Amino acid sequence: MPHADVVIAGAGIIGLAAALELASTGASVIVFERGRAMRESSWAAAGMLAAHDPETPYALRPLSDLSLQLYPAFLARVESLSGKSVPILTTQTLQGVHSLPPNAHQISAETLQALAPGLQTNGLRFFLLAEQSLNPRDLAEALPAAVKAAGVTLLEQSAVTAVESKSGSLQIQTTNGAFTADHFINACGAWAADLSGIPIIPRKGQLLIVEHPDLYADQHLTAVIRTPHLYLIPRTGLRVLIGATDEHAGYDKHVDSAAISALHSAAAELFPPIRHAHVVDSWSGLRPASADSLPIIGRLAPHSWLALGHFRNGILLAPATARLLRQMVLGEPLSIHAHAFSPARFADSLNA
Repeated sequence: MPHADVVIAGAGIIGLAAALELASTGASVIVFERGRAMRESSWAAAGMLAAHDPETPYALRPLSDLSLQLYPAFLARVESLSGKSVPILTTQTLQGVHSLPPNAHQISAETLQALAPGLQTNGLRFFLLAEQSLNPRDLAEALPAAVKAAGVTLLEQSAVTAVESKSGSLQIQTTNGAFTADHFINACGAWAADLSGIPIIPRKGQLLIVEHPDLYADQHLTAVIRTPHLYLIPRTGLRVLIGATDEHAGYDKHVDSAAISALHSAAAELFPPIRHAHVVDSWSGLRPASADSLPIIGRLAPHSWLALGHFRNGILLAPATARLLRQMVLGEPLSIHAHAFSPARFADSLNA
């Protein structure tokens, strides 16, 4: 029966980042993916490294800040191993709010128009964040190749169906046969509940990309625009990503034309230059949310670990989550206090 030091279920960015981190210690790692690697919520994400978004829960700040510190080395390793570039596309965010948070300073109308010519404030106050964004689809191409180059076994179209503790190790049943492992990590995103017992809620998000041949002529958007209800992200060429809905729709990934049209219209009210831009792509993804909207990172049972519930922040939080998992699995000191993310807060669900 094949054996690995660590078996991971789920090849989204969380599972693959953890695999890469553990492989760097010399551990043998197998990752199982029920579909294709990086083709669910990781593929559908917007790619903002929004550690200081005012909407981000305060309890998430230490994990977010750790991830920002780790991101340059994470991307450098992915690029080195894969030979594929994952460029940073923007470095500033215009954050619109109804009330300025502490220590935030409203920017002048001149600065606002220089960064987003034509922007309508619509009663919002804007301040500037030094915040990066990338295209998750660049990561979707590079990260699977990187983990393979690092010696990780990636088995796609193969789902983990059961995990049992037997004879001092874990027996992992999969649709590709039985395996044994010293440790198991559940990183199955919106599909994690079957293996964990902890309810993970799929939260559907719909997004679109628009393109306009005149958009960058005299109204060049150079920064992300984000409000409590909407964001616009410059992409390469003449394109802007617009998102996103937040829906309780179960596992329905249908793209609704009315929802896409409403997003486009709302974005045009905020940034009129894209009013006549045409839609070139639209899609949906299922964000994995916990009951309290915080990640679940920690031990479920002896040698069995969870990395779930990253909701809107999977792209941002992947390097820090991977680092914590490595430290937990290997018994190393933790980089940050992780009590807020412990599975123990869902003990009632586990015992039900």
